Amino acid sequence: MLAEQVAPAFLDEVERVRTAAIARRQEGAPLAGLADPLAGLDTAHAEALARAFATYFQAVNIAERVHRIRRRRDYQRAGGAAQPESLRDVLGRLKAQGVSADELLGLLLRLQVEPVFTAHPTEAVRASLLEKEQAIVRALVDGFDAGRTPQECGEDEARIHMALAAGWQTAEASPVRPSVQDERDHVGFYLADPIYRIVPALYEALADALQAVYGVAAPLPRLLAFATWVGGDMDGNPNVGADTIAASLASQRTQVLDRYIADVAALARLLSQTDGRVQVDPRLRRRLDDCRERYPQAAARIRPRYADMPYRSLLAVIGARLEATHENGHPEGYASADELRDDLALIAASLVDHRGLHAGAYAVQRLVWRVRTFGFHLARLDVRQDSRVHDDALAALLGDADWTARTVDERVAALHACLRGERDFAASEDSVAASLRAVFATLRDARQRYGTAATGLYIISMARSAADVLAVLALARHGGLLAPSPRRGEGRGEKESTVVPLDIAPLFETIDDLKNAPATLRALLDDPLYRDHLAVRGDRQWVMLGYSDSCKDGGTLASRWGLQRAQVELLEVAREYGIALAFFHGRGGSASRGGARITPALLSSPRGSVAGVLRVTEQGEVIHRKYGIRALALRNLEQTVGAVLRASLRPREEESREGLWREHMHALSARSRQAYRALVEREGFVDYFRSATPIDVIERMALGSRPSRRRSMRGVEDLRAIPWVFAWTQCRSILTGWYGLGSALEWGVAEYGEAALAEMARDWPFFANALADVEMVLAKCDLAIAEAFSRLAGDLHEPFFALLRAEFERTRDGLLRLKGAGELLQGEPRLAASIRLRNPYIDPMSLLQVDLLGRWRSGEREDDSLLRALVACVNGVAQGLENTG
Repeated sequence: MLAEQVAPAFLDEVERVRTAAIARRQEGAPLAGLADPLAGLDTAHAEALARAFATYFQAVNIAERVHRIRRRRDYQRAGGAAQPESLRDVLGRLKAQGVSADELLGLLLRLQVEPVFTAHPTEAVRASLLEKEQAIVRALVDGFDAGRTPQECGEDEARIHMALAAGWQTAEASPVRPSVQDERDHVGFYLADPIYRIVPALYEALADALQAVYGVAAPLPRLLAFATWVGGDMDGNPNVGADTIAASLASQRTQVLDRYIADVAALARLLSQTDGRVQVDPRLRRRLDDCRERYPQAAARIRPRYADMPYRSLLAVIGARLEATHENGHPEGYASADELRDDLALIAASLVDHRGLHAGAYAVQRLVWRVRTFGFHLARLDVRQDSRVHDDALAALLGDADWTARTVDERVAALHACLRGERDFAASEDSVAASLRAVFATLRDARQRYGTAATGLYIISMARSAADVLAVLALARHGGLLAPSPRRGEGRGEKESTVVPLDIAPLFETIDDLKNAPATLRALLDDPLYRDHLAVRGDRQWVMLGYSDSCKDGGTLASRWGLQRAQVELLEVAREYGIALAFFHGRGGSASRGGARITPALLSSPRGSVAGVLRVTEQGEVIHRKYGIRALALRNLEQTVGAVLRASLRPREEESREGLWREHMHALSARSRQAYRALVEREGFVDYFRSATPIDVIERMALGSRPSRRRSMRGVEDLRAIPWVFAWTQCRSILTGWYGLGSALEWGVAEYGEAALAEMARDWPFFANALADVEMVLAKCDLAIAEAFSRLAGDLHEPFFALLRAEFERTRDGLLRLKGAGELLQGEPRLAASIRLRNPYIDPMSLLQVDLLGRWRSGEREDDSLLRALVACVNGVAQGLENTG
């Protein structure tokens, strides 16, 4: 493809660079031998070289994902041992641990797995390229068939060549920053195709596993749902508000109804059973007669020649009613997804009872599972806003310019007065207050138009006190988001007959906020007005945990321990007050932002923290990696459900040594945070960061609708976690994933002894999992390339890079000693091989980026051709590392 699209000589040059990069790694040659030939190239030529290596990684990433499909098929074909982490494997493990069928089925009744797709700007691949990737996947999967003829194999290669060539001729990203609608379309790409298609297969796999392991054939409850932030995440994004909330809900409804209409049409073509050949459930005939009477326009869609085809006739009515449902309030439309599900379930039951199990019942049941999962909303829409925005609105509505300076107790007292109707909000033309009032009014209208299942949590960023949660209740009432109280007349003397129908989730993000989270929850649960609200919500409180900002705030070890400790202490408070606590995990893609393999992450979590519920964000390239291919989307959901089952039914056992380990970890995390803060608070660090990383390029890239900074750039605190991690990843130091750990380990060995820490690393899943994630990050680092970036910082290079190098060596050496290993990833040969093979192909793009970055900055960042070449390098490195932010 490269020879055809550019020139044979260009391919030869790419090969020279590639082999030189491999030789440099294998022989330990100086970096200059690879860097010098790449310096000073013509801009267009440099961009082409970067794109060549980026395209290579696009192909490699696809090949690795398809190989996962091949491995899965090999397990299924062998018919022996179940594939590790498959549902059959998980159920076998649970049965061996003494879990009975009744215990398992009891948990399934309350199991809730809900991936939440966010619009964070870490996905650098446009949708048109995603479609080309899917074409390559289909060609490769078709090639699994050993019986394909030479002509068919040639056609497969031609399809791959066409997709690669068309991709080469397509810009990796639009020059225009995506709108919220673009982000919605991007997430919809995954929800409405790979995920929509494979959801029934998940239930079928679980049913098969139940039968194979326990000999049980039981009806399964709904286990799975999806949610999204796209169009509802207002935090720091002026482009999101009431209008995007309404547009997202309408778009998702249209998308899922269109999918149902297509599936119903396909079922109508399949279910051609005629009277005289089969019997039909009398209830179905009565339902058909009822439809003819109640929905004459829909019944008119039944063609005369379908008169002896009862299933096809009813499906024609169902399809017509679904089309009418597009129009809100249409008299012949479905009032709810439950009505549609009942009609489909009636068809499925009739088929099963009349020899139709293999004549269409399975196909109908698949649509039933989709309707149960996606409803008429496709994915629940969460809403998020910063607590400081709520305070700005309240200051205007209460006419109190000093509102934000008041104590928590003063704010709580004022909010109580508002909630009891003892104090009214003033008429205000403040734009922030008006915007929030419109948001809550839109949520009220959405409940009426789309049903209660269409909207999800209201998340408060930077939540620090009970007043931040009560503020949302007061603002929601002001916006008219009210519903009749189901608890009226219980003798409590309430005059208010309405409640705010909203699950409010405080988001604890910084290390200090996580530390104070239990006190905040306790204050909320001591508040009588909030307890009344929570009682109406089923006495279940949601709490969101922020992995990104806690790591940016305190470094990786302090973040991990802060999150672990907060969960333990929050659960203790919940048990004391007799409420259920559910955690929403705000994880990103990289280890620096909580990205982790799902099974070890959940099995190392605090006992009782899962309890059948997993709600977790899926962001950026993680969505593509997990859900871009149907077979892998199914595998990922199987692993997720299986991990939740294991962590809930048989969490890790009590460990007598854990009390001592927690004491050690508390001290280690403090040392780690101290070392990390000493770096980021050092004079000149912000300038060093902006010079030694391509953050200025990332800020120019059209990756998302949201600005990269929360406010003016006064320090690290004002930079969003995503571009913060993205920038350090690009320069190959990835210090966000390890800095501070080495100092903590060095201190810990001196204080407790190496044997004590090695015991923790071996026997404590929490610590072992944290070290494993850091080890993977270290393996992806390249300090020689990081130093090349660092030299762009001029006089700041020497003092700061000396700190980075010393801490890196402390971290690597300390980790290897505790694990008793001679090299990184010694116990993960497959991962080690993948990183070892990838790194030489990433190096040329990194070195091109260093050269281009210096030239771009020397020209005052005005050369757009240099910027395009830099963007190609950034995209390519992200493809190679399979990681951005």
